[in-house]
Amino acid sequence: MTALEADLLAQFKPTINVNLLTQNLAKAEHTMANSLEYFKTTRHLVLYYEDLMKNPKLLSYAQEFLGVPVRKLESQQVKIHTKPLSEQINNWDDVHRTLKGSPYEHFLDEPDYFR
Repeated sequence: MTALEADLLAQFKPTINVNLLTQNLAKAEHTMANSLEYFKTTRHLVLYYEDLMKNPKLLSYAQEFLGVPVRKLESQQVKIHTKPLSEQINNWDDVHRTLKGSPYEHFLDEPDYFR
């Protein structure tokens, strides 16, 4: 994907169904917890994208964990969304109102989503 194509895709602003938003987030959280429970007896590594963005050395740690040669990995991916969520979601005010005061309020100001 080229930078021009990424800019074109970034112009799309979805409208989120706020009636199901917290329910869907809770379901995703439950699915993740179940997955971790299923694999609790299996040697595994939990690695979040946001953690990689904060600390790129974690990628080397993951390669060591997997037992593969540690090497510098490069991606040809082009970042599509470079703006705050408030500028990427069509009905941001509704989303903000729905998440404010909920267990998912931390998503409102998370800077890692638009680096």
